[in-house]
Amino acid sequence: MGAPRMSELNRRSMFALTAGIAAMSAADTGVASADNNNHEADLPGFKHNYAQVNGVRLHYVTGGRGEPLVLLPGWPQTWWEYSKIMPALATKFRVIVVDLRGMGGSSKPEGGYDKKTMATDIHELVRKLGYENVNIAGHDIGSQVAFSFAANFPQATRKVALLDVLHPDEHYYEMPLLPRPGGFSLWWFAFNQVQTLPEQLLAGRFRFLLDWLFANTAFNPAAIDERSRQIYARAYNSPDAIRAGNGWYKAFHQDIADGRTYAKLTPPVLGLASVLSHDQMAAALPDLATTFKTVAINAGHWLSEEAPDDVARELTAFFG
Repeated sequence: MGAPRMSELNRRSMFALTAGIAAMSAADTGVASADNNNHEADLPGFKHNYAQVNGVRLHYVTGGRGEPLVLLPGWPQTWWEYSKIMPALATKFRVIVVDLRGMGGSSKPEGGYDKKTMATDIHELVRKLGYENVNIAGHDIGSQVAFSFAANFPQATRKVALLDVLHPDEHYYEMPLLPRPGGFSLWWFAFNQVQTLPEQLLAGRFRFLLDWLFANTAFNPAAIDERSRQIYARAYNSPDAIRAGNGWYKAFHQDIADGRTYAKLTPPVLGLASVLSHDQMAAALPDLATTFKTVAINAGHWLSEEAPDDVARELTAFFG
């Protein structure tokens, strides 16, 4: 997808999109194989695990040795979005990729989808695995949770990488539902706020939404291959999965309120962004972090799938 010319408001809106192990035995707690949603998504050298934390059951995948590196996925994906970079990262780190509350093999409660609560999920998981502090990276919704983790648990955060999206803020209330000609509407932000209707329309048909998103927000849609699309479609095809994923969007009001209370992040921050949104991330981070750097990736929104070598290299250099 080429980079359209956008007004400042549309650029901010686009940024919101492209701007969605101490002990090996402890890290491997849980069952050896995943449930039906994830069993087809096995990755050689990595193990499926489950843990009960903060009132939810989280599914997570582990592999490699070294300092712990937690990876958090975004909507509408699962842990599998990192599958292209996990083997490279596992040569340097103990990789822990978590399905967020409401995602994939994790449980899908009625509430708790504000990013502060979801960050608490991850913090309790980290402590259960025996770590006092970890490196953490997230993409899209996962980036918002990683930001909240660093804001609420700075002592548990060594470094944090934010992939293409920052924490919700007041700019979300300025997004146009009807953009000017040549602009871009994040229509799913509003659609995902609607009660019940998304589940009715998308249950069993989620693949249509996935294909549209990849076609319209990737530079190279073919980088998200057929196997990956099937994995994501299966993960979101049920009414409960759609409701849970939409919960991350319905919680934006609370996220914005929480964000007003946060001081600047004190752990070092890496902002990895699409070339479309890099300038906006670079402009925003001085107000959000004390120590940071930004890197532009020649890709659309789906960084770790469109440009896996670049993302793996930047994460390894930053966290290493």
